[in-house]
Amino acid sequence: MTDSDNSLSLCEAALEFIQRGEHGVFIDGAVRPARSGKVIETLNPSTGRVLARLAAGDQSDIDLAVRAARNAFEGPWRRWTPYRRQELLMRVHGVLDKHFEELAQIEATDMGAPITRVRASKAALLKMILFFSAQAVNIKGETFLNGLPGRVNTLSLKAPVGVIGGIIPWNGPLNSQFWVLAAALATGCTVVLKPAEDASLSVLRVAELLHEAGVPAGVINVVTGLGAEAGHALASHPDVDRIAFTGSTQTGRSIIEASGVNIKKLQLELGGKSADIIFSDADLAKAVPGAAMGVYANSGQICFAGTRVLVQRSIVQTFTEQLLQFIKTLKVGPSLNLETRLGPIISQRQLDNVLSYIDIGQREGAQLIHGGRRLAGELQNGFFVEPTVLACVRNDMRIAREEIFGPVLSIIPFDDEEEAIAIANDNDYGLAGAVWSRDISTALRVVDGIHTGTMWVNCYGHIDPLVGFGGTKMSGYGAKGSAAHLDTYLYTKSVYIEL
Repeated sequence: MTDSDNSLSLCEAALEFIQRGEHGVFIDGAVRPARSGKVIETLNPSTGRVLARLAAGDQSDIDLAVRAARNAFEGPWRRWTPYRRQELLMRVHGVLDKHFEELAQIEATDMGAPITRVRASKAALLKMILFFSAQAVNIKGETFLNGLPGRVNTLSLKAPVGVIGGIIPWNGPLNSQFWVLAAALATGCTVVLKPAEDASLSVLRVAELLHEAGVPAGVINVVTGLGAEAGHALASHPDVDRIAFTGSTQTGRSIIEASGVNIKKLQLELGGKSADIIFSDADLAKAVPGAAMGVYANSGQICFAGTRVLVQRSIVQTFTEQLLQFIKTLKVGPSLNLETRLGPIISQRQLDNVLSYIDIGQREGAQLIHGGRRLAGELQNGFFVEPTVLACVRNDMRIAREEIFGPVLSIIPFDDEEEAIAIANDNDYGLAGAVWSRDISTALRVVDGIHTGTMWVNCYGHIDPLVGFGGTKMSGYGAKGSAAHLDTYLYTKSVYIEL
């Protein structure tokens, strides 16, 4: 770290990995180039410069990876006991603990999240591994009474579905990959993972580390490449038994269509346009920073970001004044600067998309009261945008209905509890939401009234695998966390035994 700019220098291991040059696909325990020989350049979003070159995997690489995963599933891995899989997950826990700083620096550099934010995610990641290690020895069937004549015993067994295709987004791949990988290791499935082309490096490094930790060859495979090529090939592959996807609703529709080739089981976490409701009796000392970071965390690049901030009309002015004061405390800067609270947007394409929505909002009648511009000066080559606030927003505006995936907060006034619930529900998405009130009865009525997968009361963004997380409506289906998560990696086998 230098005193002049308070920026972190990459550790030797992270620097060596990033500067490896071309990063190949990881198949059957080995790194290899894409069969096509093509590469994709990935950029550092803090600088706009080329960071690394990724193998551009296609159908032939997916075929090879799926074959490796199928062979591993039907080989010795299938005979691993629950205790042995639990032991492996505990070794994975130790490896991640030991190498986390290296992985955090790779992640921050590659996708632009502030290093302090990535470091703070370590506890959550390690808890996730502990959760799945416990689940490995808690997979069980049932015995049933039956109405059959004679002496027939009936029971059910849980068995792994087979090869899992995991397609994960760029907004936090270091942690999000383990919703797929750890579940597969706990249940005895195998995986072909397709990370987003904008941020694949931490996923590739994790694959190598897990292989070194003892994950058998072929159990975890990673194919980098474009979504339209490698992603589509994985989603439509006839020998993939299940797809776990996190990303846009539009891509989710394509995956649903592709899954019909062999009726794949699906787990889909799609878009969101969550409502964060602030009542007049809320503790604004907590609600203002809570609502702000419910949008600005990870520069707004979170599926459950509370971008529709519904504020009771009597406190709109007070809330807005305090919000603007809080925003002044947020430093926007490069991901490796230790003072940075908001890093860059992932890419030029996404930055242009965010800026276009800010323009659309103003044309529709919203008032831009803070931000709205790309940052210049020493940050001009990176993909930085100011934390933005749009006031006087109506719920029928596009900025209130469509996912922006950037640091854009819309203030929507409401008069009473019924109107707040109606506004919150008047949206195609149903991923998350929150309510801030000192009156627990008010808060619980709102929780009960809103049609969404997750609700927070006087807080925002807490996720625990023990509890779980998931969406409804156009935000997808299939749980992350809780026992329900494991069920989507297993199928039920009914057994009849005549004595």
